[in-house]
Amino acid sequence: MIRFLTHTATGVVRAASRGLLLAARARASSSLRRSLFALSMLLATGLAFAAPPKIVFLYSAPVGDAGWGFAHEKARREVQAKFGTKIETSFIDSVTEGPDSERVVRELISQGAKMVVGTSFGYMDPMLRVSGDYGDVKFEHASGYKTSPNMRIFNSRIYEGYYLAGVVAGSMTKTNVLGFVGAVPIPEVIRNLNSFTLGALSVNPKVTTKIVWTNEWFNPPKETDAANSLINNGADVLMQNTASPAVLQTAQQRGKRAFGVYSDMTSYAPKASLGSAIINWTPYYTRAIQDYLDGTWKTGASLWGVKQGAVDLVGLAADVPAQTKAKLEEVKSGLRNGSFAIWSGPIQDQNGKEVLASKVEATDKFLDGMNFLVKGVEGKLPTQ
Repeated sequence: MIRFLTHTATGVVRAASRGLLLAARARASSSLRRSLFALSMLLATGLAFAAPPKIVFLYSAPVGDAGWGFAHEKARREVQAKFGTKIETSFIDSVTEGPDSERVVRELISQGAKMVVGTSFGYMDPMLRVSGDYGDVKFEHASGYKTSPNMRIFNSRIYEGYYLAGVVAGSMTKTNVLGFVGAVPIPEVIRNLNSFTLGALSVNPKVTTKIVWTNEWFNPPKETDAANSLINNGADVLMQNTASPAVLQTAQQRGKRAFGVYSDMTSYAPKASLGSAIINWTPYYTRAIQDYLDGTWKTGASLWGVKQGAVDLVGLAADVPAQTKAKLEEVKSGLRNGSFAIWSGPIQDQNGKEVLASKVEATDKFLDGMNFLVKGVEGKLPTQ
């Protein structure tokens, strides 16, 4: 009996011990669950209070629904949709280039902006100055050439789209006189004018391109006057480097043909439109924002074109000949695989001076500093 009791007592003790152990484990498990829950709530609360980075885009003209600013705004909306709650984007349009843009940028940073995207050439120096005062803010500048440790530059090879438009213009003109409405004579615009002319000459060696400068990026009345002047001087196909559809609309009113630029402008003048040389900024902005979120953003320069899906000629008119369309595809294929370069010598300026020797391909540095007009352009740079 004693042995039994002893055995029973031992069993009871063991059972009690197991019960105590299980209870302790249960309490520990419950405590752990409470701790984990509290930790998860803390993390969730922290994440809730960690606001997404503010990214602000600056445009020099009203956004509207066509042109340079609209193309950037379209891309902004697309990247906002892509990244969702990870970012908070906004824009300010009609920001004057120069000192006022610096004031705007500083104010935006004081309101919490972590990345500023300047989309006009004249923002370059103001953004550069501000970047030196705010090392934790990233600056993206379109069409410039100056960088800093926290400011990088980007642009498109839109001159490829101008070349493609030139191919169409050269094949469609009846007077062999093309017209170009130029905005501000910076290297980018000069490059576009020259590329348009080279494209036209590649299919029609008889053409010439006449140029009228507005010296403004956005001024529809001036653009209209310039277009009328070109038409009055024999141009029957017009191209532009300005921001509104005024040139295209004027061409339709005068019974001529023209191109849109930066975004598809066909709807503004469907009878006149031959197509639009467009820029798709979304691929670049996607990369820039992802770099920021990943912590891999670094300064530098990017120049994207047909190869990267950033430039194209869209909305081709129905009466563009099949032979011309085939030529366009040939050029685009060559640009994608590297077998063709628009800026490959021999190329002469309008005075007959060789600017690129035979079989020499222009560097980006050459293109970025362009300050001459090619043979085939009639007119002068305002600085000449």
